[in-house]
Amino acid sequence: MATDTLKSTTGAKGAPGGLRRLLLDNGALTALIVLVVALSALSGDFLTTDNLLNIGVQAAVTAILAFGVTFVIVSAGIDLSVGSVAALTSTVLAWSATQSGIPVVLAVLLGLGTGVAAGLVNGFLIAYGKLPPFIATLAMLSVARGLSLVISGGVPIPFPDSVSHLGDNLGGRLPVPVLVMVVMGLLAALILGRTYIGRSMYAIGGNEEAARLSGLRVKRQKLAVYALSGVFAAVAGIVLAARLGSAQPQAADGYELDAIAAVVIGGASLAGGTGKASGTFVGALILAVLRNGLNLLNVSAFWQQVVIGVVIALAVLLDAVRRKAGTSPVPGAGGPRGKQAATYGLAAVVTVAIVGATSFLHSGSSAAANPRMGLSLSTLNNPFFVQIRSGAQAEARKRGIDLTVTDAQNDASQQANQLQNFTGSGYDAIVVNPVDSDAAANSVKAADRAKIPVIAVDRGVNKASVAALVASDNVAGGELAAKSIAEKLGGKGKIVVLQGQPGTSAARERAQGFAQGLKKYPGIKVLAQQPADFDRAKGLDVMSNLLQAHPDVQGVIAANDEMALGAVKALGAKAGKSVQVVGFDGTPDGLKAVKDGTLYASVAQQPTQLGRIAVDNALKALHGGKTAPTVKVPVKVVTRENVAGFTG
Repeated sequence: MATDTLKSTTGAKGAPGGLRRLLLDNGALTALIVLVVALSALSGDFLTTDNLLNIGVQAAVTAILAFGVTFVIVSAGIDLSVGSVAALTSTVLAWSATQSGIPVVLAVLLGLGTGVAAGLVNGFLIAYGKLPPFIATLAMLSVARGLSLVISGGVPIPFPDSVSHLGDNLGGRLPVPVLVMVVMGLLAALILGRTYIGRSMYAIGGNEEAARLSGLRVKRQKLAVYALSGVFAAVAGIVLAARLGSAQPQAADGYELDAIAAVVIGGASLAGGTGKASGTFVGALILAVLRNGLNLLNVSAFWQQVVIGVVIALAVLLDAVRRKAGTSPVPGAGGPRGKQAATYGLAAVVTVAIVGATSFLHSGSSAAANPRMGLSLSTLNNPFFVQIRSGAQAEARKRGIDLTVTDAQNDASQQANQLQNFTGSGYDAIVVNPVDSDAAANSVKAADRAKIPVIAVDRGVNKASVAALVASDNVAGGELAAKSIAEKLGGKGKIVVLQGQPGTSAARERAQGFAQGLKKYPGIKVLAQQPADFDRAKGLDVMSNLLQAHPDVQGVIAANDEMALGAVKALGAKAGKSVQVVGFDGTPDGLKAVKDGTLYASVAQQPTQLGRIAVDNALKALHGGKTAPTVKVPVKVVTRENVAGFTG
């Protein structure tokens, strides 16, 4: 009787109430439909087969990570380590197969075992060590990332060819990462909906004490939950490295936040007890569609972060509304599976119908009169690359080019996505400033196959053909920096070296130049070499620490001006007097410090000229003109004597 009464009451609410419940139960799916329709209307490049496949590839790694995180969140936990575990897994696999001579099959198993081991450590610390999940997995985030750097030495390791096929396409069209994502999604759905451990996750997340009192071995179940998360992170790491063609020690940095966001957007509650694999999959697609669409619409990377943050906040708000309304996204709790399948089918039909209608908005449009060019920069969180952008934009305006600029945020995978977007959208030419020279190769090869000329700026692309490389010589610049500090100190003295971000080609090449240059001055003693990640704040902290151990330091070489300025801040009154500092890049702030006398010199690369010349060569290649394989922009040591005449 109670059941009959409940059904009658629900039916009495009528269609509006049913629609409200439908939207609450499927909020993520509704949002995805709205996004697809809106972006189809706004961009004629969005709804193409190539671009939709790009979105699938770009969602794959995040989705696989997120499936594993779903297990943890459903059981009322959190896992902040999945990005670092993914990087560690790929590094272990690549190192084992290429440098230790272990057979590839065993190397793959070793990589997967690494993910399981990391998950078991997390689970043990949480279940038996009583550490909060946030703290335990935060510790593993740091440990796994550190081990990845230790094993690789901060240098990308080529991935075995037999495993790299995971980043290829089947039949030249269907991307393997998408297939892996689908398989892992089905496995996650099976575990959550059809297994004992899956039901245990919901029980623990709903009420851990009640689950324990009902006879559930909660501690053992938590070990299994975090081990599963580690396995999924390992698979994601392998797919990512296969796609990039190399194991990057800094790969998947920050991906744990995307994975958590995908789970939350997909309807799971951070309080535990609710969540499903299909929702997580939709959440990952929303993030990929957002980034892809915003790139196509030439929205600033900074605003993209704002938009994604707003989406996450709205997803959490929807979760609160849903819980208040009494709806539940637990499989089996929201109605028959047939009804759920019908909902997804109806959503697909509605999406296709509306998108088909919006396609008429673009059917009559003609090709743009101006050439379209894409510029992918490794980061815009550095004045040097901001100047490259400025030079490129000024030249584009002058030459009548529609230039789209993207920021890879020092993430090789994100840059691969951006280059895929440029290629899939049929851009006329591409300029790329690689995060890593090896990792950009596959994306550049795809552009080459599409007959799109590619110009590399500041850093080259290994194992791929580019129309031209526009760059200054980082190694030669490093030698000039070493020569400058040595001559200023009279050939004798004690110095420290602030290195760039481990794993980046610029950091490696400049460090190589420093080392080669200092060999000529045996009287110069290097007291310490420490990375400060090309960041001013880290340069300040690292230099402050080094001063405690080496108060007698007489000179500093920094791999960029930002770290040099951080060192100047740490040195205080010593800078430019008892301690000489040499930077690299010739940024406006660096040149001002040279003029003020706190920075002795900066090896200036003239970044504005790099951007201008790169666009000029891209246009020349587009029109069939001959370009030189390498266009060198001279580096110049700028000191107080010549800074007034330097324009950059």
